[in-house]
Amino acid sequence: MTITEKILAKHCGRKSVEPGELIQCRVDIALANDITAPLAIKEFEKVGAKKVFDRNKIALVPDHFTPNRDARAANQCKILRDFAKKHKITHYYEVGEVGVEHVLLPEKGVVLPGNLIIGADSHTCTYGALGAFSTGVGSTDLAAAMVTGKCWFKVPETIKFVYKGKLNKWVSGKDLILYTIGVIGVDGALYNSMEFTGPVIRKLGMSERMTMCNMAIEAGAKNGIIETDKITLDYVKNRAERSFQPVYGDKKAKYSKVIELDCSKIEPQVAFPHLPENSRPISKVGKITIDQVVIGSCTNGRYEDLAIAAKILKNKKANSSLRLIVIPATQEVYMKAVKNGLLEIFLKSGAALCPPTCGPCLGGHMGVLGDGEVALATTNRNFTGRMGSLKSKVYLCSPAIAAASAIKGRIVSPEEI
Repeated sequence: MTITEKILAKHCGRKSVEPGELIQCRVDIALANDITAPLAIKEFEKVGAKKVFDRNKIALVPDHFTPNRDARAANQCKILRDFAKKHKITHYYEVGEVGVEHVLLPEKGVVLPGNLIIGADSHTCTYGALGAFSTGVGSTDLAAAMVTGKCWFKVPETIKFVYKGKLNKWVSGKDLILYTIGVIGVDGALYNSMEFTGPVIRKLGMSERMTMCNMAIEAGAKNGIIETDKITLDYVKNRAERSFQPVYGDKKAKYSKVIELDCSKIEPQVAFPHLPENSRPISKVGKITIDQVVIGSCTNGRYEDLAIAAKILKNKKANSSLRLIVIPATQEVYMKAVKNGLLEIFLKSGAALCPPTCGPCLGGHMGVLGDGEVALATTNRNFTGRMGSLKSKVYLCSPAIAAASAIKGRIVSPEEI
């Protein structure tokens, strides 16, 4: 069996499972945010449930429209707050300690190797970087899990992606996943598990691994996953809130496909509107002027992402023709950026600094686009109207490309700075 199949088998109490089987599994963590949790809570109460299955295994993270954008957002968050208080939810994070959920939970040691995690947010697949099976579900499925501690799954087939060669300068995990989605398309891994492996992956740090697994959903995948290794264990050993057991795939595991990619041929990537699959190498981008640059999100809002951007922006100014918005993904990321002088670099460059939030990524607040405006973002989606106006455009890239482009006023490689 593959890693994904073994985790699913373990959590449904069986020795083995096969792709296509319908199984019911116990969950280790059930997650929701300020958009999806109110719907789940409504269904939870509708069935007459009196208590959650385990107050330590539910995470409620109000991160999308917080700090509260308006009265409606405030009421959404109040539903979470009241529910968390009533049921004494351990993993409830209020403004002041909250962060973007998919950066916050690994940071807090809530999601761990070998876990099975569901979240009412499509980018829950991020946690596959820790060797966990994690996937997005609907709010109704989440409500059922909050009552029973279980969820139904169809066992996915697994596509193995083997990354070989040597990374070129400025090429990151974001570039690898954008390139991969460009190769297979936004439905290229539909309801499959994307298993990322190979010598290049084994050298990536946790931040870049999380970026890659985060965008597995942009290829239509059920989940993304990377085998637990020393890098994983070093990351979780001082964070883990409970014991865990890593799960490893068999050497003779069956895959639906094996796709090998030569990383020495991959340049920094830019995904053109209006799909993540529209990725192009930076050398083929042309002259595209931009109105806004956003550095942040659950994809690229970690400290390592900010450090790369700060390195490029140091002693330089953002172009006066655009708005540069920087959003550290959690309070811990924010604090580390303060201590190491990154925020001073951003402020001196002319950037606007925001508190931890999803904000502009989904056209929520703190950077919504108007008609005809063009944004370059380190976020994960560039669908029509994703960041605001239906007449706006969003290009996706890595923090390095974003920072360099903010200086130049158009999409460029750091080599041009």
